[in-house]
Amino acid sequence: MNEAELERQQILVYQKAKERFAVFLMLVWKHLGLPIPTPVQIEIADYLQNGGRRILIHAFRGIDKSWITAAYVLWRLWKNPQLKFLIVSASRSKSDSFSIFTKRLIKEMPLLQHLRPSKDQRDSNIEFDVGGATPAQAPSVKSVGITGQMTGARADVVIPDDIESLSNSVTVDQREKLLNLVGEFESILLPNGEIKFLGTPQSIETIYKSLVGKSYVPRYWTSRVPEDKKIGVYSGFLAPSILEKIANGVPAGTPLEPTRFDDEDLQERAIAQGRTMHTLQFMLDTSLSDADRYPLKTSNLIIMPLNKETAPTSLTWGSVKECLIKEIPSIGFSGDRWYAPFFRAERWVEYQGTVMSIDPSGRGADETSYAIVSQLHSNLFLKAIGGFRDGYSTATLEELARLAKDHNVNEIAIESNFGDGMFAKLLTPVLQRLKVEANIVEGRNHTQKELRIIGTLQPLIDSHKLVMDFDLVKKDVETALGLSQLEDEEESTLGLAYSLLYQLTRITRDRGSLKHDDKLDALEIACRYWIDSMAQDDSRQAEELEEIYNAPKNLHS
Repeated sequence: MNEAELERQQILVYQKAKERFAVFLMLVWKHLGLPIPTPVQIEIADYLQNGGRRILIHAFRGIDKSWITAAYVLWRLWKNPQLKFLIVSASRSKSDSFSIFTKRLIKEMPLLQHLRPSKDQRDSNIEFDVGGATPAQAPSVKSVGITGQMTGARADVVIPDDIESLSNSVTVDQREKLLNLVGEFESILLPNGEIKFLGTPQSIETIYKSLVGKSYVPRYWTSRVPEDKKIGVYSGFLAPSILEKIANGVPAGTPLEPTRFDDEDLQERAIAQGRTMHTLQFMLDTSLSDADRYPLKTSNLIIMPLNKETAPTSLTWGSVKECLIKEIPSIGFSGDRWYAPFFRAERWVEYQGTVMSIDPSGRGADETSYAIVSQLHSNLFLKAIGGFRDGYSTATLEELARLAKDHNVNEIAIESNFGDGMFAKLLTPVLQRLKVEANIVEGRNHTQKELRIIGTLQPLIDSHKLVMDFDLVKKDVETALGLSQLEDEEESTLGLAYSLLYQLTRITRDRGSLKHDDKLDALEIACRYWIDSMAQDDSRQAEELEEIYNAPKNLHS
């Protein structure tokens, strides 16, 4: 093929690239040394181009929707350098990554080098102009975090790129704040502007649900072909390729991108993430909000300052506004709140007993967790809870012993599944050295963990018999949300994952529904100890009453 023919073919390709973004995307991927775009990536590209002025692209994690959209921005600027784009992400660093990627392509791709900013144009990672753009107040491309400075910005196209993250949407207040910020996009748009959302739901109460019906048209690309019973979840907005597979009888569960995300890979991700989060982020299924799905509600707890030694002789729960605790952010779902007791007896007496439960772990991501729960009459009081990530080190053993002594623990209940009772053997000499007078009782469990936890805690919580210390709850929630403000998304996820109240409100009956459940498991062990103990006491009292009732009557009494 001679040089003239090559040039003619290149011109034809460029003409096709001007007409169809997917062809331009192939040129970008080729420049980056990547394989040709997958069928799913091509379908996303076509939807970006032809989906409409207000669209929602819901695609599973890892499909590269952000980089596809970055190429889309360049395609639009290649055709019209006068356009203005605003890129909004959950964090400033993520939106900057989008801008940096587009700048890199302008610098490196021969096709785009005429778009390089001139010396008198803006040229930073936050905002930059492209060559050929006439002077204007708004830059060609500007990136900003969702909570950053958007006031005064103007754009032809706003691209909210994963503005909802696990760290900024866990509470009701956070989700309301996000929706208010989304409302500002309309003020930013220039006439005939466009808003193209890229999003992966982070919660069953994702803000993206609120946008459907407000002129936004969603489309879903799931990691697998959904089950028949789940197709309705997507309200008719599944991607055409998925609908075609379903119509052709492709079995449910078949990976959509088998060359990149095969069955084994997706299974490994599900185990690592926890089934609930995997269902959200890879199957985009936000239909999990039925009442029985997440059975443990913070609204049914009693929250109050607790004493180490004594508690009120009686407490009454009440979900009235006078009892509503506003100082602690709600970490549950809509309608979930915190309540102080409606009635609290003036008389305080000593607890009838205190147990420390320990759920040991090896070294690694799991925690060695503990819970300290006291019992008085029919109420259980959670006074302390925590975890250690250094397994069974000397420091951990000594801190557990100190806590047991500080709270006058009578019994220490240890889950002996770990190490066949080794943890108790390691802890015993430490307790003796610190003169902690507490008996160790060990137990093993063979039932599914999620069913056991819910089976123990739901009746207690629903009957308002579980009381939690105010400071403990406040610290647990604030620590989780405090970590979640970090730029490092992995750290923020860890902060939430290790929160007792996050675990409590997110557990389901599905095996592996939580990535971490250490503190919740420790709470269940302590509560189950008291439930078994109280059941034995009730049984003994019943037997004693029956003996009295059936005893021969003394006629002379």
